[in-house]
Amino acid sequence: QVRLVESGGGPVQAGDSLRLSCTASGQSFSTYTMSWFRQAPGKEREFVAAISGRSATSYADSVKGRFTISRDFAQNTMSLEMTGVKPEDMAIYYCAAKFLYYRVEGLSGYDYWGQGTQVTVSS
Repeated sequence: QVRLVESGGGPVQAGDSLRLSCTASGQSFSTYTMSWFRQAPGKEREFVAAISGRSATSYADSVKGRFTISRDFAQNTMSLEMTGVKPEDMAIYYCAAKFLYYRVEGLSGYDYWGQGTQVTVSS
């Protein structure tokens, strides 16, 4: 059974750092594009960052320069290092995987999704 499980969410103060992780199981995701999305209350789910099977990366403008996406192929994991966290970063963060590194910002085309991890930012 293929699963994506997020971890590392929790409360954080504005300006601090937080590291999210996504652990994949059930198959190798080494050739997949892995991405982070987030959804704040009352808002649509939005793209945060993506990393391809060749470690090419893409970021939403709102997080560029503050967040860093990375992956460990041997461990089948992906991480999101969040620095300079802002109140507007508060959301449920979801891990997702798709086969192609194409139109990664859109929700469609993702084959697998995790259940999400909550990030709460206090100012």
